[in-house]
Amino acid sequence: MQRRRFLVSAFAASTAGLLPRARTAVAQPVAGMQIRLIVPFPSGGPSDIVARPFVELLGDALRSVVIVDNRAGAGGTIGADAAARSSPDGRTLFFATVGTHAINPTLYKSLPYDAVRDFTPIALVAEAPVAIIANPALPASNLGELIALAKRAPGKLSYGSAGNGTPGHLTAEMFKTATAIDIQHVPYKGSAPALSDLLAGRIKIIFDPVQSTLAQVHAGNLWALAISSKARSLALPNVPTIAESGFPGFETTAWWGVFAPAKLPSEMATSLAVRIAKVVNSESFRGKMEPLGVRPTVLTLGDFAEFQRAEIAKWGKAIHDSGVTEIISR
Repeated sequence: MQRRRFLVSAFAASTAGLLPRARTAVAQPVAGMQIRLIVPFPSGGPSDIVARPFVELLGDALRSVVIVDNRAGAGGTIGADAAARSSPDGRTLFFATVGTHAINPTLYKSLPYDAVRDFTPIALVAEAPVAIIANPALPASNLGELIALAKRAPGKLSYGSAGNGTPGHLTAEMFKTATAIDIQHVPYKGSAPALSDLLAGRIKIIFDPVQSTLAQVHAGNLWALAISSKARSLALPNVPTIAESGFPGFETTAWWGVFAPAKLPSEMATSLAVRIAKVVNSESFRGKMEPLGVRPTVLTLGDFAEFQRAEIAKWGKAIHDSGVTEIISR
């Protein structure tokens, strides 16, 4: 009996190392535990609108409890810094935006985090165009009329955005350069308060990712004048792009992706990427996103890292070319 127990123990010990390491990584540190997804903008904003359906499906895919932690402020910097300082144990993930991980590294002279060094890229999740949205009281029903209005009264028209350094803000600055108009920026702490002031008529236009304003546009409470993507949006098929409205080559898109703190174990990163890709490619996620004008898009691990590097270069050039300089000193 003693010899049999010894042989069984020896066999178990010798085969333990042959078990798939990725499976072990998921089963032990991820499955069954609570995971926090930091979203760097307020509840109800464009990032939150994408994040919450994603979180619901991700929790099922990981067999874990995934909660949204909204950390708003400073163009996403507060949330990004909180994520960068978290332990790389799989318990904290970050719902990055084009702002936090492509625009801010050039826009600001100093950041409390490094968008590349302090994070582990997991997967790109979705993309969406920026929309130019107007209050119906604005005496302009299309892009040409808006430009003419702005040129008749330089500096008098104001536009809102979700905050300094966000895709809406930078797209507007690029639009100002392309059209040679002078309109004043009113930054908000997220899309929801900007939309509230737009509906109340306190500002006349906003530049923001399309999904945050879509319901009000469809209800007729607001007008969509144009979108910033290369092609028209399936959610707003009758709204022209900026490029086709007389400014060929103009294109910007917001995007969202999942990062973890730096030094996340590679097996865990791979396991998360596989499960996130399944979520993004699912009919459930596509069915929730496409009616909002958001296009599910998957790039994982190394491909996502390469995409991020290209985006940093692209937006860096756009910032320099448009004359946008540092907005907030830190």
